[in-house]
Amino acid sequence: MKKTILMTILIAATGGGTVAAAQQGGGAITGLWSTGSQGARVELYRCGAAICGKVDDAAPLRANPDQRDVKNPDRALRDRRLKGLVVLRGFEGGPREWKGGPLYDPETGDGAAKGSLTLRADGKLEVKGCKAAVFCRTKVWSRAR
Repeated sequence: MKKTILMTILIAATGGGTVAAAQQGGGAITGLWSTGSQGARVELYRCGAAICGKVDDAAPLRANPDQRDVKNPDRALRDRRLKGLVVLRGFEGGPREWKGGPLYDPETGDGAAKGSLTLRADGKLEVKGCKAAVFCRTKVWSRAR
């Protein structure tokens, strides 16, 4: 009981945001993230019990909002619009690390079956995608402002 009251006071005193969201699993990670490539932003959001992410913005989209997924290795998917394209799905865990997949990079057309999202102490997000245990790529994203 004392712990619950203390936590309620702590949440109220800090504005509730990060502490409360982290307790709900995934809230601390949701929102807009800058990928550091071509001014791109990805929105991470709850999709059921998991975390998913979709393309929100990028320099090529500002120049041509109707940009398509032309680098997709699957020719049948090359007509998909990039704006709103789901690029990661099924990540579960938290509050600091989520595992799941698949992940997709529309800039290169590369995909990964499994990956991880790690919220670092500095507030940045490590996004790691692996095709196999030895073929992994990690990018660091920052909160979009």
